[in-house]
Amino acid sequence: MNAVKTMLATLLAVIPGLAFAQEGGAGGMSIIGQVIFFGGFILIFYLLIWRPQSKRAKEHKNLMSGLNKGDEIVMGGGMAGRITRVSDDFIVVEIADGVEVKVQKVAVAAALPKGTLKDI
Repeated sequence: MNAVKTMLATLLAVIPGLAFAQEGGAGGMSIIGQVIFFGGFILIFYLLIWRPQSKRAKEHKNLMSGLNKGDEIVMGGGMAGRITRVSDDFIVVEIADGVEVKVQKVAVAAALPKGTLKDI
């Protein structure tokens, strides 16, 4: 284990010297290469992060606006229940016979098909 630590420390000490020892011939990418690289980076960022996130947010917004009395839902914490009342920002969910809970609409994770709670 000591030999590995020593070897790693030696390697880390030599790396900066190797970086300065390179010849200064042709300097890096041209301006066009840098623009293409930057554009590719933005494209990858858009396709992998921004677009899927906005799609998910749009679907969740449609889910929240479509909640009605009698719908069966699953909340973010995993609780399932039936909606008994709907207001602008809050819903009242019956999670057991006679047990109602007030939650924000944004806490709803998914809407279940009718009759799912009877099977559980």
